[in-house]
Amino acid sequence: MVAAFVIATAVLLLFAVGYGQMSRLLTNAGGFYAFVVKGLGPTLGLVAGFLALLGYNCFVAGAVGTSGFFTASVLGDVVGLRWNWGIWSAISVVLVFLFSRRGIAVSAKVLGASLILEVSILLVLDFSVLFRHGFSLSVFDPGVAFTGGIGLALLFAANAFIGFEATALFGEEAKNPLRTVPRATYTAIGFIGAFAAFTSWAVISAIGVEQAKDVAQAHLSTGDLVFSISREYLGDTLTKVMQLLLVVSLFAALLALHNSATRYLYALGRVGVLPAILGRTRGNGAPQNAAIAQLSFASVVAAIFWLAHLDPVAQLTASMTGFGTLAVLALQLLAALAIIAHFRRAGDARIVRTLVAPGIGALGLASIVALALANFPTLAGSDDPVVARLPWVLPAVALAALGYAFLLRKRRPTVYAALRTDLERNPTNELEETA
Repeated sequence: MVAAFVIATAVLLLFAVGYGQMSRLLTNAGGFYAFVVKGLGPTLGLVAGFLALLGYNCFVAGAVGTSGFFTASVLGDVVGLRWNWGIWSAISVVLVFLFSRRGIAVSAKVLGASLILEVSILLVLDFSVLFRHGFSLSVFDPGVAFTGGIGLALLFAANAFIGFEATALFGEEAKNPLRTVPRATYTAIGFIGAFAAFTSWAVISAIGVEQAKDVAQAHLSTGDLVFSISREYLGDTLTKVMQLLLVVSLFAALLALHNSATRYLYALGRVGVLPAILGRTRGNGAPQNAAIAQLSFASVVAAIFWLAHLDPVAQLTASMTGFGTLAVLALQLLAALAIIAHFRRAGDARIVRTLVAPGIGALGLASIVALALANFPTLAGSDDPVVARLPWVLPAVALAALGYAFLLRKRRPTVYAALRTDLERNPTNELEETA
């Protein structure tokens, strides 16, 4: 996993070279969808938009279940408050809506505080292992790093970076997007990769490289591998703090994924592809109607699993998060190809920045998508035959998007044209006028 995080970071940083150059030309709430419109045209852009909607909405539905389940489990163990996971999921949804309607500035503060707390407690554990035990350099031996399940390791490492394009999604709400979006993208990818690799290195060193697999499998059913290491190195009190911060972490993930999913709904509503009501904002620029629609979808999906007495993690989270990962990885690959196509069409002379680096990144992303397709049941954490067939939904959605694009072009040409003209709007002026 340590080597896998390093490789995934390198692939995405190469992709980010072209991503950063494109974001200097385009500030739009559509994120990857907008990039594909600009690079590959409105038709494939609509495919990207539908993939984004599908992927992020499934992610949020899974995150609702995860947040509710672990909140119930942790608070039951730590403070004795034993409520059903469905109640905690409902509370999480209400809190997410209240934060998101306040605008991205408030969400950023909540997420920033959560990030600092979560990272801090894990760094305390990491350095405790380093100072007491030391880190094993054998994790970088080729015989360890590139054998066994390296393909799956790369797949799960890539999953840790899902959502980094939020730097572009929120560009319209940033003060200086032309400067901050590229900088934030590099920072996000670099930090995620370095932190994940360092923490994985600490965990593996704590239990020993040779027996890491056996020890991890012994804790698989309970999911408490890190907590078991924490009890040994930090003691019971700090382990309970870590458990509580897990609850904070999962809520923060739900809020972040919701914000991303909402911006895609908003962008497609604004151009008329989806109902126009989704493209309206509050005075602070927050797309409240899109937020309500997004959380309603996620809540209905989670409620179906709850009413059916299905396991929120093994079934709800596994299926929704696994499929969401696959959809977003496919979206990232489309965006990578769109970036290359745009700069080649424009005859950009910066070959390294606009072709070589993003081209290598695109090849890396294509490999990860292939791994995701080949190992989808493992990615989704389920052997259910229905779950195994979920990847077929992607081509079905792509075909539906192509058909819808054809209808728009023939019957609603102004909406089809708006897919491209929407990219040229000046978001800074619009936000000032709205305020």
